[in-house]
Amino acid sequence: MNAIFKLPLTAKLGIVAIALIGLWLLLSDDTVESQIQNQTHRTSDYAMTDFTMTVMDIDGTPARVIKGDEMAHYPDNDSTEIINPVTEFIEPGQDTWLIESELGHTQDDSDTILLTGNVIITNKDNPSFQMLTEKLTLDTKQNTAYTDEHVTILSPQGDTESVGLHAALDDETINLHSKVKGQYDAPAN
Repeated sequence: MNAIFKLPLTAKLGIVAIALIGLWLLLSDDTVESQIQNQTHRTSDYAMTDFTMTVMDIDGTPARVIKGDEMAHYPDNDSTEIINPVTEFIEPGQDTWLIESELGHTQDDSDTILLTGNVIITNKDNPSFQMLTEKLTLDTKQNTAYTDEHVTILSPQGDTESVGLHAALDDETINLHSKVKGQYDAPAN
């Protein structure tokens, strides 16, 4: 008689279970390698390199100028990615704000842009003022920016740190969410 028939029932069931799990793992398409291959096979329906794009407001006046190293649109999920975007918010009679990052992402025909990687917000007329974070969501319709990540604000008067912020670019107001600490250097008399 075969040695397998002499094994207890639980051992036989264990061998069958191990064989089934091994077979499932071999046939499964949810491996990390296959996911990476699926992402690398994404194709865009249009792309631009070293571009400058001007977005007009309803009156035909420039509202934003967006520059970047590369922009690609992916029709499979209607998303757009921009590598090294720099956006200039133009509002007549108000300060001009510059926002740059390593990557910009928007979904559908959205007015919301997610910026990630070394996000820097600067006042064009006062470049010594900067806000730094790793992730920022821009609402271009409302001209607001917000994050729940760590934020550092640098200015000639002092530095401030916070976790999270909401900035209204038109009103030039910033609400810091939590864990706010800072140092303010009072001007000398």
